[in-house]
Amino acid sequence: MRLLDPLLPLLARDFGVSVGAVSGLVAGFVLFYGLVQVGAGPLGDRFGKARVACAALLLYGLCLLGSALAAGLPTLVALRAASGFFAGAVIPLLMAELGDAVPYAERQAVIGRFSTGMVMAQLLAGPAAGVLAELADWRLPFLLLGLFALVVGGVLARRLAGAGSRRAGEGRARRGGGGFGYAALLRAPAGRRLMGVAFLNGFFLFGGAFPFVGAFLVEEFGRNAAEAGLVIAGFGLGAFAYTRLARRLVRRLGERRLLLAGGVGLSLGLGGLALAGGWAQVAALQAMLGLAFYMFHGVLQVRATEALPEARGTAVGAFALALFLGQGAGSLVFGLGLAALGYRGAFAVAGAGVLALALWARQGVR
Repeated sequence: MRLLDPLLPLLARDFGVSVGAVSGLVAGFVLFYGLVQVGAGPLGDRFGKARVACAALLLYGLCLLGSALAAGLPTLVALRAASGFFAGAVIPLLMAELGDAVPYAERQAVIGRFSTGMVMAQLLAGPAAGVLAELADWRLPFLLLGLFALVVGGVLARRLAGAGSRRAGEGRARRGGGGFGYAALLRAPAGRRLMGVAFLNGFFLFGGAFPFVGAFLVEEFGRNAAEAGLVIAGFGLGAFAYTRLARRLVRRLGERRLLLAGGVGLSLGLGGLALAGGWAQVAALQAMLGLAFYMFHGVLQVRATEALPEARGTAVGAFALALFLGQGAGSLVFGLGLAALGYRGAFAVAGAGVLALALWARQGVR
């Protein structure tokens, strides 16, 4: 998901368009990442969450290899959309698997440890993609990540083949998943609020601000792609700190205060980006943003695993659908808004929006 952060200016230059014009690569990925949740969650509840996630990971790897060979921007956008479609079935289903296995009181801490893998990806993807692109071109990161995804998917497939039949509890999930599960989730006021918060979270952050920090560093401060990737890696450092502190933060603050503290931290961090006078200030803010984001987003993730216990794959899938539909919309709006507001104005708007969102989300946490 963060692979393109330092690559957008290179792609724009290679295809002879503006950075705003290649924002379709971000939007295509996240839009289909969200849309696949409509089917992935119920499929996971029926056939086994880890099994469906494994098949999707292998197909994702093949799409990345195809992206490395793309001859034009429309082809790359299509392959990026297909990559998002298959990638969307991996993390949400594995998180739902944890929801089946871990009691709620321990779930925040366990999902925090699970998030270590995602955080390490965020920590490494930007710098690695930027350095590889500087050494060769933007195609090399797609090629290597595709091969890596196929290796990991193959190892997972082998382990699952020896793990025996699917979980006994999934038979009950069949009756509660699918369209019935989505309907039950949306009938409840808390379910509707959770979906709304997820959509706006994706709109302001995943799509509206975070993907464009790398381009901001390149165009505003003259950094190259490799340097921008290293700066963005600071976000992963803050997120990694959260994975180590999650248990203590939940015990000390509780979910409501943790959610609010994360939202305030995000708002201040985005406001800082809008006022940054140099790339070093952007680098310092990245760690703060990473910690604040996971404080905010972590509470929402755990709430999603308990929104529909009889069909967690469906519930977490619905949460991811709302999140990434918001991200797709946010990336398009943000890309269009750059011409009118510039990077700084757009970061300021995103910061104000996240603060209002945190206050609204806190009201729904009891």
